[in-house]
Amino acid sequence: MRSGPREITTPFRPIPLTVPEGMKPNEFFNSTENLNDLAHNNGLLQNPEGLLLYRKALGHSNAFDASIIYNTSRSILDPLGRPVRRSQVPEGVKNVWNRMNQIIFAYMLEIYPDPDSHLVMTGEASLDATWPLTSPGVPSIRMLHNHFIAFDKTELDAAPLADSDNPNLTDGGQHSLFQAHMRDVYRAFFDGLDLRILRPCQSGSCRIALTGYPQGLPSWEVQGGAEALQEVRFWEEYDTVLKGFLDFYRTFFGQVSTRNAPPPEGIHFPDLVKNRLLHNNDFLRTAKMVRDQCITDAKYANSIRWQPAFKQLIYRNDVGQLIVTISQNSIGNAITELLGVVVQRRPDAEAYGRAEPALIEKLLEVRRRLVEADLGSGIATPYWPAD
Repeated sequence: MRSGPREITTPFRPIPLTVPEGMKPNEFFNSTENLNDLAHNNGLLQNPEGLLLYRKALGHSNAFDASIIYNTSRSILDPLGRPVRRSQVPEGVKNVWNRMNQIIFAYMLEIYPDPDSHLVMTGEASLDATWPLTSPGVPSIRMLHNHFIAFDKTELDAAPLADSDNPNLTDGGQHSLFQAHMRDVYRAFFDGLDLRILRPCQSGSCRIALTGYPQGLPSWEVQGGAEALQEVRFWEEYDTVLKGFLDFYRTFFGQVSTRNAPPPEGIHFPDLVKNRLLHNNDFLRTAKMVRDQCITDAKYANSIRWQPAFKQLIYRNDVGQLIVTISQNSIGNAITELLGVVVQRRPDAEAYGRAEPALIEKLLEVRRRLVEADLGSGIATPYWPAD
């Protein structure tokens, strides 16, 4: 078996949307009108908390691919005012969202029980508008959403190797500022978090042999496997990892922006920040290095994401363990690229049509389980009924 990142091509049915004249696509995708189309043509389930389960029209995989979006498009019209990370979601909404995550991921593990056959993953990304506003990379739908994806490993094995120098591949290891210059500081900071269900991975155990990824990212084994996802404590620890990352990121780029800056307001772990970051020479030396380059290199400074940008996911490794990892999303990698899978999407209605019946059957079954658990009601579209 060759080991290396893979590049797959996924067909999709072209979306019948017309972007109004004078609007850029990313501007239109932030609109309420686009979200209406998402619900009416691809929506599977919605609930009073504003969570919408939908089929991915531009999917990563046609084996299994769905998302839940916290649809605040009508209640918050300003795209820059919408929640874009778990830490900004009201507790009641987050509780429902966690239960939905658990049921969907458990279903994926049920239908894909063999780690040698399928790579399964779920996770979410920061959608903060931390790109330059003139860049085409400004987030397309600025609302918190996550992904549920399964890849057939036979297809991945047959796929061509991706360019290992592709900057969108995992930004741990060769690309990440954190990993390249202050790896020990980063790990020591996470080691200070109160984690009981999440246990740091042993060296190499989190990596997918087929792709060789993830690379250089802090990762934790979920003790208790899929059953642990039913525990409130697991989701609290999942949030703790995110909060720790946010504190590290905000503190670091605060120092980059302003020499000897005080700790950021509203940090979650002030003692950790004080004792393990603001008195660490490697941490502050790296901040100076980045600050000096920003002053002299306009292009480099323009590429900095001053606010936290990340991707956090749960996936199954080669021996069936569930792993949690988080990535400094400094470049813009897709969530699948954390695991070494580069997806190229191709408009091909006929090829998509061949995969669609089996995909829809799975999505409707997981919807049935969510309805049964009182997590929402079905949505009717041209492709399926409401029940």
